[in-house]
Amino acid sequence: MRRTSPGRHLLARSATTLVAAAAAIGFFTPVTATATTIDGYSATVQSDAVASLAAEAGMSESAAVTWLRTQAASVETLHQVTASLGARAADGYLDAAAKPVVNVLDQAAADQVVAAGAQARLVKHSSAALASAQEALQALPAVTHTSIGLDPKTNQVVLTVADAAKGTEALLKAAGALGDRVRVERVAGEMHTAIYNGEAITGGGTRCSVGFNTNRGGQNYIVDAGHCTRAVSQWNVGPSQGSSFPTNDYGLIRNTTGSAPGAVTLWNGSTQRISSAGTATVGQRISKSGSTTHLTSGSVQRTNVTVNYAEGSVYQLIQTNALVNPGDSGGCLFAGSVGLGITSGKGGGSSYFQPVGEALSAYGVTLN
Repeated sequence: MRRTSPGRHLLARSATTLVAAAAAIGFFTPVTATATTIDGYSATVQSDAVASLAAEAGMSESAAVTWLRTQAASVETLHQVTASLGARAADGYLDAAAKPVVNVLDQAAADQVVAAGAQARLVKHSSAALASAQEALQALPAVTHTSIGLDPKTNQVVLTVADAAKGTEALLKAAGALGDRVRVERVAGEMHTAIYNGEAITGGGTRCSVGFNTNRGGQNYIVDAGHCTRAVSQWNVGPSQGSSFPTNDYGLIRNTTGSAPGAVTLWNGSTQRISSAGTATVGQRISKSGSTTHLTSGSVQRTNVTVNYAEGSVYQLIQTNALVNPGDSGGCLFAGSVGLGITSGKGGGSSYFQPVGEALSAYGVTLN
């Protein structure tokens, strides 16, 4: 597996133009709410998300709109119910109808889930049992081009092994010894970091993408990918101020352009306002903006994923099937107006994102 590698310096724009193009509220055209609009989604994001969901699920566009309108309430219910159950819940996800499903260990917990308006699913393995299995695999020497993450839909930890992985014998033996708590999947290619997302930023011959515009104490900052800010000290939008990579994949850039609106470029002259940060949920439909692949949509496949890049392991990532490619690193993962993550890398047809909430907390910044 690899993180998306830096793109070469392809564009020569002023710093102000770059950031303004990435998130200028002036380009945003409000959409009047109707029965067919989705709260928090700009017209472009809604169109892309609906078309993607309709194509993947084989449903009509009107059914896709209903699905996406249901999603926000379902995510909130899922988080509330799992939090109230504590150790009696073993995570959860959104099903094919965008309804919340909570994994539970006993019938009493199932009854509580149903009373709260969610679906209950009795499973074999507790969150603690799965966490123990994941920790056992992660305690072994890291094998590049592999990942380890939680799949609540099957109540398992998934060990993904890419074709490029070498010396996997001990890892696979350990996975086998953990029984049905672990499933092994093999994928083509490699896993690598993916410098891209949002409008392009450049420095030292490298190209990444703007992540989220934030502020602290009156100063504007860009929260971006740590492998970007570790590689480049001075960008065309300002200097790098911090980097946490590997282990995490977030970094900070001091935005000196004077332009830092809280919105994401959609590559057609419009933007999507980002008004809050949230936690990704398996089954949730998401969007991604990056300077290589532009606006793409997909769904969350797994959470709490460890990806073993050549540069080192990164933990607790979000795995999706949204398209990313080299140069997209640092860009934004979001669901409507809710920011979720920062583009980290790709591998085996999946893309990986650093949860944005952790980065905001680490640097003490808030979304613009």
